[in-house]
Amino acid sequence: MRKYFRAFVMCLTMFTIIPCPFCKWDEEARPLMTLFLPVVGAVVGGLWTVTAYFLNILELPGSVRGAVLCAFPFFITGGIHMDGFLDTVDAVRSRRDIEDRRRILKDPHVGSFAVISACLLIMMQYSLFVCANENADIYTLILIPVVSRTAAALCVTMLRPICVSEYSGAYRKGIRRLHVGYLIFVIAAEIAIGFIVLGRYGSASIAVITGYIFYLIRGFRSLDGMSGDISGYALTFGELCGIAVYALVGM
Repeated sequence: MRKYFRAFVMCLTMFTIIPCPFCKWDEEARPLMTLFLPVVGAVVGGLWTVTAYFLNILELPGSVRGAVLCAFPFFITGGIHMDGFLDTVDAVRSRRDIEDRRRILKDPHVGSFAVISACLLIMMQYSLFVCANENADIYTLILIPVVSRTAAALCVTMLRPICVSEYSGAYRKGIRRLHVGYLIFVIAAEIAIGFIVLGRYGSASIAVITGYIFYLIRGFRSLDGMSGDISGYALTFGELCGIAVYALVGM
């Protein structure tokens, strides 16, 4: 149990800015981290929903609410998924041979493709939040990051990694079939509960998964393998699709 707790804390501190001063890195617990990505998603989504709730109480202008809700997921995660999005966009859009694309993926510099794509992504996300109906179900904001991170955990666990990725080494060691079964069960439960509790807003889970898979395939084929950057790339777009459902389904 101690190993699982360490894996959860490691996952929380790695993928959010929430501090945990007593956390010590445990390499043996590392393969278990993906099991807790849905929980981290619930933490992110819960804080996102609380933020939306207080913004509604304060009755701030739509442009202010939109800006805060747009920025929140990037802020709470420390931009780690956006970093993967930027790196992968530069690599995929370079249209060079695979070795150059992999080199660009690991290049710390930001290229023009990444800057343009990030501006478009943020503009679209901000616009969706601004135009969202005031009666939109804010609990959808819990569902979106939970589903996106469960999809990420499942794909990182199952798919063949890029040979230069950290997932090709110790991270995948110790992953069992039981873990895959657990993640499949969790994502199925999330979809079902989403429709039961949120009604038509539950379709945000389908939108997230569809967006995630679409960009995952694009990144996987272009770089011939899976990596954390590709997962961040797909997760960022998947969440945008979920936000579109949140904003537009009640209009």
